[in-house]
Amino acid sequence: MMGTEELAELIAETADDKKALDITILNLQGISIIADYFVICSGKTDIQVQAIARGIEDKLSDNPEVELQRKEGMDDAKWVLLDYADIIVHIFHRQEREFYELERLWGDAERVDWQ
Repeated sequence: MMGTEELAELIAETADDKKALDITILNLQGISIIADYFVICSGKTDIQVQAIARGIEDKLSDNPEVELQRKEGMDDAKWVLLDYADIIVHIFHRQEREFYELERLWGDAERVDWQ
């Protein structure tokens, strides 16, 4: 069985395989009840944002322990959210990420070194 942090790292690696930019894992344990981890990354184009999301979905669909709870934003692909309960994946178009600044918003969260 894969732990939550290992799963977050697998998501980051999968995003990296799809050439995602500025991949960050935030550990929200003890800070938020929303999730244990956020994985945040960016794509240069709508198509790349969608490809990153599909790549993560495909990779995790092989794992029976992991269930996608909710998916939002695939149509306009400015901010795609994949909710895996303990891990929430945010895939941004670069300009959207700069606007929302999730890393600043969750500034108390420890960054996980996944590489």
